[in-house]
Amino acid sequence: MSLADLTLDRWRSFDPSSARRFAREAARLVDGRVSAVDTVEHLGAPLHRVRVERDGREFALIPGGRVTLGLDAGAWRPTPGQVADYAESVEQGFGHESDLRAHLARVLSPRRDVTLPTVLMAVDGEPLSEPPAAVPAALAARGLRMPGPDEWEHACGAGAGTLFRWGDECPLDRDPYEDGTGPHRSPNAFGLRIAHDTYDMELTSDPTAVHGGDGGESVCGGYGHLLAWLPLATAHRNPTTAEFVYGPDGEDLVGDLSVRPVLPP
Repeated sequence: MSLADLTLDRWRSFDPSSARRFAREAARLVDGRVSAVDTVEHLGAPLHRVRVERDGREFALIPGGRVTLGLDAGAWRPTPGQVADYAESVEQGFGHESDLRAHLARVLSPRRDVTLPTVLMAVDGEPLSEPPAAVPAALAARGLRMPGPDEWEHACGAGAGTLFRWGDECPLDRDPYEDGTGPHRSPNAFGLRIAHDTYDMELTSDPTAVHGGDGGESVCGGYGHLLAWLPLATAHRNPTTAEFVYGPDGEDLVGDLSVRPVLPP
């Protein structure tokens, strides 16, 4: 089986020796070297993590295939604490809807099935050094490209259908900036440092969506704890944030934006 045929389901079935073999193949295709292969527990089963180094940057192997993304906000069941926390936010004038699930339907991408290629994606986001419109060409000159929004969500959630990449809940007694040991501080199941800092706004090839953060707005604005964590949700694509970033008022935000380059095998 070639790397192009590698799906997440097949990847889950591999033993460590098969995982290392595919790691070497991925590195060979991009003129890189395998920098790490390890195994973590994810969704009740082992999941191998591969990192490939090229030109001083590390990329994680992201198996593709047919995957399910987004969140069915109507079917999602919040905890009583989440409902109460959001109700307090609404009382303070925050939140787009009076009902939490209606708010989630507004700011998260919907549940859907997509087919994605297997790629190598940067372990860390890369701060922008030019305006968003210039990013695709700058990456292409290095043999890289921007991730698509579906690729970003899949790389973040790694098959988890939960609100956050680590589950459906978050601490409701502190915001993510204050929490130095929370679930967002650890690499995700694919080994990416992703959706970990609400101040960091990651761009993809879709200018209608900004991922992984909101520039710290929810933390600084006193929105409430759940809304402060929500920009780290895997499917978070708040259109209001994207309108600001790509609008005239966002011209000075280049230093607050990042992109997670994709290295096609």
